Amino acid sequence: MSSNQSKTRNTKNVTSIARKLHNLLIRRKIGAFFAADLFLFLSIASIWILQLEMGNIGKIEPGYQRYFTIRGEGIVNLRYIVKSGGDILIEEKAYMPLVVALSFVGVAVIFQFIGVVFSFYAEYRKIKKILNPINEIALKADELSKLSFDESKYHTIENAIENISPQQTTELSLGDPSLQGIEAAMNNMLNKMHDTYMQQARFVNDASHELRTPIAVIQGYVNMLDRWGKEDEEILDESINAIKNESDHMNHLVEQLLFLARGDAGRNTMTFEDTSLNTMMNEIYEESLMIDEKHIYRYEERAENVHITCDVSMLKQAMRILVDNAAKYTPEGQDIELCVGETDDGFGYIQVQDSGIGMEEVDVKHMFERFYRADDTRKIQGTGLGLSIARWIVDKHEGHFEITSRKELGTRIRILIKKNL
Repeated sequence: MSSNQSKTRNTKNVTSIARKLHNLLIRRKIGAFFAADLFLFLSIASIWILQLEMGNIGKIEPGYQRYFTIRGEGIVNLRYIVKSGGDILIEEKAYMPLVVALSFVGVAVIFQFIGVVFSFYAEYRKIKKILNPINEIALKADELSKLSFDESKYHTIENAIENISPQQTTELSLGDPSLQGIEAAMNNMLNKMHDTYMQQARFVNDASHELRTPIAVIQGYVNMLDRWGKEDEEILDESINAIKNESDHMNHLVEQLLFLARGDAGRNTMTFEDTSLNTMMNEIYEESLMIDEKHIYRYEERAENVHITCDVSMLKQAMRILVDNAAKYTPEGQDIELCVGETDDGFGYIQVQDSGIGMEEVDVKHMFERFYRADDTRKIQGTGLGLSIARWIVDKHEGHFEITSRKELGTRIRILIKKNL
C-alpha cells in the first residue's frame, strides 16, 4: 500500500471516529435539554398548584386528595381537584395553565434547537482538530512499521558508534536518508560529549598548572635547605615560611577543587531554613572588621528583616568569597561597602561594593569560569576558583548575580535570591 493510500485510510478512520463522537455528543446534549425542559414544565405546574392551595390553606386538612380529571368533552375541560372526604375543596380549570407551561417549554425547545443547529458543524470541526494529533501519531507509527530496515543499516550505525570520539569536532554522516533522524540524534550527543570532554580537559590542565607552581616552589626550597639551610638559619627561616605559605595555598586549592567535584557529583549536602539576610550580613561585617584592618568596611541596611530560605553556611561562604575578592583588589585604606536590601520584584539581595581596580567588560563575562583570571590580576595570589564556587552556591539557591564594574573605579556584585512571602 502506498503512502498516500495509507494517509487516506487513516484520514477516513479519524473522520469516522469524529462522526461517532459527534453523534454521541449530540445525543447527550439532546438528552440534557429534554431533562431541563421536563424540569421547567413541572416547575411551572407546581408553582400554579402551590398558588391555588396557598389561597385555600385554611380549608385543606390532612388526608385530602389531589388529582386531575376531565369533566365533559375534550382536553379543554381538564380540571385540577382537591377533595377531602366527600367534599370538593378546590376545582380549577387546568387547561390554560398547562398551555402556558407548554408554551414556555416550547420557546426553550426552539432556542435549544437553534443552538444545536448553529453549533453542529463547529463542534464537529473541534472534535476533528482534537483528534488530529492522534491521526499524526498513527501515520508516523504506520510509516515506522513499514520502514524497510535491513541488516546493513544496523552495521552502518554500529560502525559509526565505534568510531565516535569525544575529541571529534566534525559532524557524523551516515550517508543514508532513512537514517537522518538517528544521525541528528548522534551528532547532538557527540557535540555534548565534545563540550564535556573539553571542559574536563581544560579543568584538569588548569588544576595541574595551579598545583605545579606551589609544588615547584616547595621543591626549590627543599633543595635549598638540603644544600645550605642546615647551617644558615636565615635560609632555614625563609624556606620554612615559603613552604608553609605554599602548602597553605595548595591546601586551599585542593579544598576548592574537592568542593566543586562534590558539587558536580551532587554530593554537597544543603540544609535550607528561614534566614534573615540582615543578621547574616551583620555577622560577615563584624568578621571582616576583625580579620581585615587594612580596609574601611561600611555596612548599610536598605530594608529591615529581609527573609529568604537558604543554607546559611553555604551562602555565608559565597559572601565571604566576594568580600575576600574585594579586599584583594582594593588598595589599603579604601572603602568596602556591604549592603542588604530588597527589590520591587520580590528579591532580597546582599551586596559587596569595592573601590578597587575594577574589570573590563570581557572579564565580567568570564569571571565565573573555573581558573579564569584577568591579565591584570595574575600578580595577586588566588586560585581562580572562588567565584566558581560562589556561582555554584547561588545557582543552588535559584538566585542570580548582578555585576557592575568600571576600570579604576571598582566593582559592585549583588546576589539576589527570592524572598519568603
